[in-house]
Amino acid sequence: MEFLCHHRDRPDSLALRMELLQEHWAYMDRFAEEMIARGPTLVGDGETPTGSVHILDLPDAATARAFAFDEPGYQAGVYRDVLLRRWRDLLGRTMWEFPGGPTDGDRFLVLGLGAGEAADLTVPAGRGDDLIAYGPLLSDDATAWLGTAALLRAPGPAAARALLTEDRYAGIEVHAWQFGGRSQ
Repeated sequence: MEFLCHHRDRPDSLALRMELLQEHWAYMDRFAEEMIARGPTLVGDGETPTGSVHILDLPDAATARAFAFDEPGYQAGVYRDVLLRRWRDLLGRTMWEFPGGPTDGDRFLVLGLGAGEAADLTVPAGRGDDLIAYGPLLSDDATAWLGTAALLRAPGPAAARALLTEDRYAGIEVHAWQFGGRSQ
């Protein structure tokens, strides 16, 4: 089962986040085999983190909840909230298999929170080369569509937002994002 986890930072938690960075990475290293994508969301400066995104293939919802809430930053109070949803990988690859590599172009997390009938259930035509991860957000039992999430390369936030069908969502969030993990 695939899950998307987005930890959102509390205001003024940057110092604590940085203090726990090695602990965070060590924790994430335990899930290396299950990782589909990972990395921080950032403010417009492209430097200051605002959260962390992790997409993983885990055995069940209980394991996903443990992953999200046992994370050292969560335990220490770095995050103000956590979005944890079932997700379906429509690209069938990890971010490390993305042909654009980890640094070519601006990257974004796009979260479309659903309202009504499901939308954007297939990979958008002509966008495959820019998509790093793409799929629907689902209820715990995967029977209800709750939205769509994507990691993508785009020339700016407006172009990233245009990936989703605007009028089919209660809200669409666009966050600057970058490939995460330890420097090699």
